[in-house]
Amino acid sequence: MLLVYSGNHKEEVSKDPFGTYRISMGINDDQFDWLLAPNESFQAPEVIMTYSNTGLNGMSQALADLLQNRVARGKHQKALRPIVVNNWEATFMDFDEEQLQPLVDEAKDMGLEMFVLDDGWFGHRDNDDSSLGDWQVYQQKFPKGLQHFSDYIHQQGLKFGIWFEPEMISIDSDLYRQHPEYMLRVPNREPSPARSQFVLDMGRKEVRENIHQQMKQVLDNCPIDYIKWDMNRNLSDIYSHDLTANQQGEVMHRYVLGLYELLEELTTEYPDILWEGCSGGGGRFDTGMLYYMPQSWTSDNTDAVARMQIQYGTSLAYPISSMTSHISVSPNQQTGRLTSLETRGAVAMSGVFGYELDLTQMTENEKQAVRDQISFYKEIRQTIQYGEFSRLLNPEETNYAAWMFVSEDQQDVVAFSFKILSEAQPAYHVLKLTGVMPDKDYQNVETGQIIGGDELMTTGFYEEVSFEDFASKIYRFKMVAD
Repeated sequence: MLLVYSGNHKEEVSKDPFGTYRISMGINDDQFDWLLAPNESFQAPEVIMTYSNTGLNGMSQALADLLQNRVARGKHQKALRPIVVNNWEATFMDFDEEQLQPLVDEAKDMGLEMFVLDDGWFGHRDNDDSSLGDWQVYQQKFPKGLQHFSDYIHQQGLKFGIWFEPEMISIDSDLYRQHPEYMLRVPNREPSPARSQFVLDMGRKEVRENIHQQMKQVLDNCPIDYIKWDMNRNLSDIYSHDLTANQQGEVMHRYVLGLYELLEELTTEYPDILWEGCSGGGGRFDTGMLYYMPQSWTSDNTDAVARMQIQYGTSLAYPISSMTSHISVSPNQQTGRLTSLETRGAVAMSGVFGYELDLTQMTENEKQAVRDQISFYKEIRQTIQYGEFSRLLNPEETNYAAWMFVSEDQQDVVAFSFKILSEAQPAYHVLKLTGVMPDKDYQNVETGQIIGGDELMTTGFYEEVSFEDFASKIYRFKMVAD
């Protein structure tokens, strides 16, 4: 069951003495009430429910089909997602156009398809303390304007993406100085910052119109192909200066309805833009956002080993086409873990693929490896993003993680296998696939070996023994013609 909603929620499961279960899902009743006048109506969020008699893979495949075909929509609903590089972990907010251009040049050379400009391009933003709510170009960083940089990217044959956090406001911002009442804030109480930022009252029409017009000024004057819509904190200080005292229980739900209204306007007005949701990654990863944004940043934790569990768990309910996954630097900035570029690539290629590191700091061998990864992903992209996905081994339960993809015509099979920790005396490991045609033969693309589909599923094959932590292997099989 999935709640089609992006606000506070509650799920309850109860079991009676006769073994009957009751499940309820909906808006969380904590701090929520709604004043309903005579002849007015209230619509509660919908719930999506599915059933599978073929286990969790069957359940996930049913949900993926429904979400891709009935919830996601628009030009990018089933379009192949571009391979991006995001500048965040390469530069954070310390950049200007001159510093970014070499990253663009490297991206072009390696075969990437989009450059994404993250936080720090607007207002006078050099750190977390300012400028949210001021969506005008930071002239010191882009003295020739943002369009000049966008044109440079497009001239290199790349698409251009940009980061917004439209629901937030900084105390140090022109928007706050002009409209302090736009911020959620309990009267006579000091508001609670998170990451030095506060939350706009998205339930107010004038707030939405202000943000809409600011974004429109940017989007109408600069060619932009992609927007990463971030939300880097939870709601607090729940009080709207636009509502009466007996309506304050409506604030959080009105926030969600206002957000949906703004997203409806923007996605309708700019249908060619690929919209991506983000909330520190998975903080707001739900079917409500999927309706407006066909993909979301799965987690700010980019460590490949941690991502095995993160992506495995997310795949239970969401299609692979909705899960963005990037290669970051090693040692990883969040965990300090050392992981090979091969394994980081295999994990990231198991979703909507991209990079989140400084391409200019890579060695020539690493750059060539990136070119090879990008070339390979382009070959398998259709199968990964829109094929049938199955989980094989759970990294929370074993020392292994494994999953696989089968193309819609079942001609192409791609399997990913990971061994998390090395062992002094490892046992031989057998990997068994699923979902292939049992009466067809498949050829291992790397070795040329031909194996029956029934054998791949029932007997499997031995994996090569590795003596290293965080080892990975990608297997590709092609159906042999009759």
